[in-house]
Amino acid sequence: MTDIEIQKVTAHIGARVLGVDISKPLDDITAAALRTALDEHKALVFDDVDLDDEGQQAFARHFGDLTTAHPTVPAVDGAPNVLPVDSERGRANHWHTDVTFVLNPPQASTLRSITIPPYGGETLIANSAAAYRDLPEPLRAFADTLWAEHTNDYDYAVPDESVDEEQAAQRAQFTSIKFRTAHPVVRVHPLTGERGLFIGGFAQRIVGLSVGESRKILDLLQSYVTRPENVLRWRWSPNQLVLFDNRITQHYAIDNYDGLPRRLNRVTVAGDVPVGVDGRRSHAIEGDASHYTPVAA
Repeated sequence: MTDIEIQKVTAHIGARVLGVDISKPLDDITAAALRTALDEHKALVFDDVDLDDEGQQAFARHFGDLTTAHPTVPAVDGAPNVLPVDSERGRANHWHTDVTFVLNPPQASTLRSITIPPYGGETLIANSAAAYRDLPEPLRAFADTLWAEHTNDYDYAVPDESVDEEQAAQRAQFTSIKFRTAHPVVRVHPLTGERGLFIGGFAQRIVGLSVGESRKILDLLQSYVTRPENVLRWRWSPNQLVLFDNRITQHYAIDNYDGLPRRLNRVTVAGDVPVGVDGRRSHAIEGDASHYTPVAA
């Protein structure tokens, strides 16, 4: 415990963790220290990790029960909790929080570098609590009252005519089970009590408003999330693991590596049902994700 060193990477988000070997079981004090660091910094980076898929899963289990890889996308062969984030299977170059279209999205995500392009391929991670604090007071008060419908059934803003046969098959698989869930636009973090903007790419409509009206409001709020001051731009190296709090961040994988191979393996930790500032909990509208994730206590 006394050997752990936390080095901030930016003022608002991100820290490097030194002095802990995450390939070995963590004692309770060390695990608690990492949770505290995650609560503060939102994203933690571990260098020179000696992990395989099983080791990544074992590390993630220190933070709770695991989800399976994804509600609709296949896992790594023989590892049902591991999702290959592989450029050959599509590119998630849009701002999002993982799997917010289900009732209880993951509380935390781990990404481990497998194949890194020689340039580009960074991951952006944004602090949505800092974004909420940046809002002018009248806009904060307005956001506190809003709910949004999140769904996996949309086109990622890509015109149909630009989608080839392989991309169409990937889209069909992604939406093979339709999910729609209503979440508070401002979510209260269950451990820290912080308020954060809980929106991102899967949030498609503000409850009670038209799609056009919703888009204007969501774009306005999203502009605070993606302010450069609130964003960590992480350039991957071999044998790295990044752990981020999925309840109070968004992320974006930059497609700037000329189609070269890029692969990360993702393991996610089951989350709780989001709660808004008025104490109301999210509710599912369409789709049952019980095959994907338990609900964290």
